[in-house]
Amino acid sequence: MTTDVPTAPKAHTAPGRLGDPALTIGTDPRADPRMVAVMGELGLLDHADGAPLTPDAGRETLLQFVDAVEEGFEGLFARLAEGLPPIHGVTSELRTITGDGGHEIGLHVHRPEGVDGPLPVIYQVHGGGMVMLAATGGLYTRWRNELAAAGAVVVGVEYRNGGGALGPHPFPAGLEDCATGLRWVAQHLEELGGTHIVVTGDSGGGNLALALPIKAKREGWADAIAGVYAQCPYILGDWTDASLPSLVENDRYWLNRSLFPLLAEVYDPGAGNATEATCWPYHATADDLAGLPPHVISCNELDPLRDEGIAYHRALLAAGVPSVGKVNLGLCHVGELMFRAAMPDVYAQAVRDVLGFARSLG
Repeated sequence: MTTDVPTAPKAHTAPGRLGDPALTIGTDPRADPRMVAVMGELGLLDHADGAPLTPDAGRETLLQFVDAVEEGFEGLFARLAEGLPPIHGVTSELRTITGDGGHEIGLHVHRPEGVDGPLPVIYQVHGGGMVMLAATGGLYTRWRNELAAAGAVVVGVEYRNGGGALGPHPFPAGLEDCATGLRWVAQHLEELGGTHIVVTGDSGGGNLALALPIKAKREGWADAIAGVYAQCPYILGDWTDASLPSLVENDRYWLNRSLFPLLAEVYDPGAGNATEATCWPYHATADDLAGLPPHVISCNELDPLRDEGIAYHRALLAAGVPSVGKVNLGLCHVGELMFRAAMPDVYAQAVRDVLGFARSLG
């Protein structure tokens, strides 16, 4: 007769690069293998390159750096969009309105054909750290068309960026444009065939999406916003110290956190608004948040920015704001939008989540 001898439990290993600094997004066992396969084809599995500059490099040098980064990102997104099937049954048009400074603001309006309305309106704010990319890029045009095909009126705002082709216009220029566009949509809701407005954005667009209701509350028009759905929000404002675990755990998994302070300096030169909630929503107080509409904060497991989004969700709850927080397993920063071809189920779930949230508020 033998007696089983209990074995010692396996030692706990911290996740990601907290437990093993040598891990990459290609060797981290949490990474979705479909994502890893695509990133391998693109040469993105090794540790992301560090930033070649520091925030004190000078504004012109930083702006040139953002130009180069923007070109790289747009090229990546164009490659990921190659071969995707066309989207039928959606019409789109460009509405142009005038900002307070006399400049033009483009509003890209997408709607499903043959669908009886009225429908929820999804006001979409593109990513890019508030300093690059455009609403007309393939990634975001596709996203709006997919949301519209699923049954919403979708309005994408082309705002002034802090740098890049649509810059250089530091804070608060982009936020002001987003607010102007949102007020226009609210004033023309019946014409657009809409019932109510939900704001959504990813990464830097998530920053602006979260800042809009804070700004609207201060200015007395918060009732124009029925809800906010933020994806992978970029909201901390100061990444020089790894103050949140995900900044170490997932550092250099496609994104290197040393990039973030450079983009922040371009958006907010001299960190003059380092704790201003409409610039960096992570620093919103309970008073800033109280009374805001329902939120969803969607974060990705392998994103360096994951924990700032989670912290914001918890701050919303503490302030009495209805909020759902979620973490998408195995995904890098904005992975649910990037890998439409390789991960159609993940992409479709993202569409259902945003649209379902919008419909639930009608």
